[in-house]
Amino acid sequence: MLSQSKKILFISGLLLVFMSCNSNVAKEDKMKEQSQVEHKAQKRVIYQMMTRLFGNKETANVENGTVEENGIGKFDDITSVALDSLREMGITDVWYTGVIEHAQMEDLSEFGIAVDDPDVVKGRAGSPYAIKDYFDVDPMLANDVKNRMGEFENLVARTHDAGLRVLIDFVPNHVARSYKSDACPEGYEDFGVNDDLTKAFDVDNNFYYILGEHFQAPEGYQPLGDRHFIGKDGKFDEFPAKATGNDVFTSSPSIHDWFETIKLNYGVDYQNERKGYFEDGKGGVPDTWLKVKGILTFWADKGVDGFRCDMAEMVPVEFWNWIIPEIKKINPEIVFIAEIYNPAEYSNYIETGKFDYLYDKVDLYDTLKHIMQGKSKTDYLPEIADRLESVQPNMLRFLENHDEQRIASPDFVGDAKVALPGMVVSALWEKGPVMVYFGQEVGEPGAGSEGFGGEDGRTTIFDYWGVPDHQKWMNDGKFDGGMLSDEQKALRQYYSKLLNIAKDEQVFADGDLIDLQRFNRKNNKGYSEHLYAFVRDNGADRALVICNFSKDEGYEGTVEVDSDLINKWNAQQGVKTVDLMTGDIYQLQESQVKLALKPLQSVVLKF
Repeated sequence: MLSQSKKILFISGLLLVFMSCNSNVAKEDKMKEQSQVEHKAQKRVIYQMMTRLFGNKETANVENGTVEENGIGKFDDITSVALDSLREMGITDVWYTGVIEHAQMEDLSEFGIAVDDPDVVKGRAGSPYAIKDYFDVDPMLANDVKNRMGEFENLVARTHDAGLRVLIDFVPNHVARSYKSDACPEGYEDFGVNDDLTKAFDVDNNFYYILGEHFQAPEGYQPLGDRHFIGKDGKFDEFPAKATGNDVFTSSPSIHDWFETIKLNYGVDYQNERKGYFEDGKGGVPDTWLKVKGILTFWADKGVDGFRCDMAEMVPVEFWNWIIPEIKKINPEIVFIAEIYNPAEYSNYIETGKFDYLYDKVDLYDTLKHIMQGKSKTDYLPEIADRLESVQPNMLRFLENHDEQRIASPDFVGDAKVALPGMVVSALWEKGPVMVYFGQEVGEPGAGSEGFGGEDGRTTIFDYWGVPDHQKWMNDGKFDGGMLSDEQKALRQYYSKLLNIAKDEQVFADGDLIDLQRFNRKNNKGYSEHLYAFVRDNGADRALVICNFSKDEGYEGTVEVDSDLINKWNAQQGVKTVDLMTGDIYQLQESQVKLALKPLQSVVLKF
């Protein structure tokens, strides 16, 4: 059965459609076609949340503050009401960031959890990318530490009950310097237990070693700034020293390195021409591969629907070629998303590595950010489309995540509304998923010096903190937006409208991208340099998307549609169409659409 909102949208589409090859098709045939479309591929709309921050209600926000001062969100704070609200906003998948146990500064020894040395912890709450135990969840996220895994399993069940999929981080390249699993399944051997400490590299060692040298914590590192913390002595006992996570093969990494982590050995001898040893002549694979398989199997068995793989290109593609099919034997629908920044490796990590999706940071994100900042032009977008043509369905688009500056921060553009055209492009441009970061939809600016990261325009991943504008939507756990300003409510409503269009309109899940930018820049003399126009076409439906990136200038004029396209579609001139964003009516006349756009306005015209 169609939802009420889809019925309304469908009926309006019947009244206003202008591209049908046969305008006299019976209504019942159209409804049959719509029902069939419902079962086709759906564009994923991912919501990333920093799990420890999402449900936190405390507002003190003391720099380097304790959990008692600044509070922490729990698994149980992510309620069914919250999840239902995300689904209604158009979300299909929730990426719970920071779920797996990582190094941090709390003393939980009474629960059998070893205390971490603050000299190798970043921030009081710790980095979620310095994993301490791959078979456990962060105990600080639980109301009952002893039942922490049970509380996570309940969150997975709640998320599924809300009709959403569960994604978590997998950090394959490195672990915390203090890594030691106290929750590993029976019969599992921990990383490094059987390493040969006389060898800098061995294919079956789990770590790399700097022989004969002690690890040296970065000189001058102050774990909590001026706030005193017991155990801060500038020393961490590690002998022989292990290589640091960001491929630093020295016993004394700098304060700018990932010094809190140690690199895992996947069978690549980095110090000898990066030679890979991926088989031992007996059909086997490196020991680290087998241990990681056990980790991913563990989480897949917990009902996790996918993994966002941190710095995936720092791990050999041969490993991914082996492990992803192995895990998909457990659940063929499970997805793997690669954080990757080298466009030259995109095809390799899709075709050989078997990844479902890759970050599109270097091309689309960077360009859209520069357009918003006035440093680039929309004319570069068709060039990106050409460059990524073969991998477009596999690219994940976003304008915010935990690594990037908030749109509303002065470091980005200072006003969340300026990103709306870029968000339309990110959501509707191609077949791959789109992602938003919690608080983005209400204009969270990431203000304040939280601790380790300082005042950097980002929301901290290292510290205990309240996220002020997100908390206004959370409204003390009601998750109803009751404390939002009218402007913030309008912004969230815009995101909701856009993301539901991306999710529900089949053409955005499987339609081809057809560029209109070059055609208009060449043939339409009045076409503004701030506009960007493209078509999505899946053979059954077409949509024309027009975005005005100017925050100061409106546009009154036309957007030209290539007459070859008009002929291909057998579209009738003078037929009306509707903007899915606003319901406004537009008309195709003489192969052009005449329109008046406000600054930062976009239209999504369903043919």
